[in-house]
Amino acid sequence: MNLTSPVSSRRLRSLALAHQGLAGKRRLGAGLAGAEKALAQLGHVQIDTISVVARAHHHILFNRVSRYDDSMPNRLVAARRAFEYWSHAASYLPMRDYRFVLPMMRGVAKGEWGWWHRRQEPRLKARVLDRIRAEGPLFARDFENPRPRQSGWWDWKPAKRALENLFMEGELTSIEREGFQKRYELTERFLPADIDTREPELEEHVDHLIAATLRAHGFATARTVNYLRRDAKVRAAVRSRLAARTAAGALIERRTEAGERVYALPGIFDQAPRRFPDKVRILSPFDNVVIQRQRALDVFGFDYTIECYVPEAKRRYGYFALPILFRDHLVGRMDCKAHRAEGRFEIKALFLEGDVPDAFLPAFAEAVVDYAGFTGCGEVQVSTVTPRRWARPVRTSFE
Repeated sequence: MNLTSPVSSRRLRSLALAHQGLAGKRRLGAGLAGAEKALAQLGHVQIDTISVVARAHHHILFNRVSRYDDSMPNRLVAARRAFEYWSHAASYLPMRDYRFVLPMMRGVAKGEWGWWHRRQEPRLKARVLDRIRAEGPLFARDFENPRPRQSGWWDWKPAKRALENLFMEGELTSIEREGFQKRYELTERFLPADIDTREPELEEHVDHLIAATLRAHGFATARTVNYLRRDAKVRAAVRSRLAARTAAGALIERRTEAGERVYALPGIFDQAPRRFPDKVRILSPFDNVVIQRQRALDVFGFDYTIECYVPEAKRRYGYFALPILFRDHLVGRMDCKAHRAEGRFEIKALFLEGDVPDAFLPAFAEAVVDYAGFTGCGEVQVSTVTPRRWARPVRTSFE
């Protein structure tokens, strides 16, 4: 292999999907042990409130774990094998990584993290802590709201704001979710006795971030490791450590086809790209493969933006379009909705892109039926298909 030639997108796709547990028909594991293994491999699984189809955390694990069910995140937390906190967003994380969220917790407590510290109410926070200490774990609904009922996250009642600030500061943790409501407990009563709670030094923290990216994707760039990192010292240290570890021979450095520096463990780029079976995965918009939009564009050539946050008039693909992975390519997206009461899974709009082979269709139908069943739906309905020549074959495949 020519060490000066760029790493091909094909090789990067192969590495990324293999490390993400999406390279073939086999998954990362099965049952609760498989869910724990998947979480350890990915490093985090984003939690999201949108329930148009399966919620993001369930959807992400469903794609990687055989016999997955919605109880598993709560069960992993109850077993103290996982915990909730902030990664790039609200996430489940492996318990082994607890100490690496301590820098953010300390930063929130010091007022360094935006709106989490805008409206502090020390007396209320103290009362909230006293109640949970005396009564045990509580939901936000267990605290009275002294104001008239309002709606929207910006209208959180004072106790809810206090609970979330205490959660972000690390004083409280979530020990389960009922629906989408957290049940809060004192962190000191939740953590396993043997958990390491020493805050890492900057270099150790940065090495952890680099290792997590390499484990989850097989390669890293400074940009991907620094994704949504707000601390300038951390961002600079990431770049410095990547260079230093490369100079020491612990990492190798190449260039992508776009000219960006890409890093991996020695020997990784010597592996030949794998052959992918005719397998389709319906991905969550928050899946670890696509959540970094620039990486999805660079590696997969897939320009993806979730449009639920875009004004309706400006949407191109729909409110909640799910990326479609076939073999090692992202070949399209579909805007869909699970009508659970009716048992009907509606594909409101399917968009296929590029030269999609005929082998795609049976694999797509199998994947949609499987995913629809996971959302509680037994019937699949297809509305619009782009390009139109695919409309009849797609509809027929579900008859």
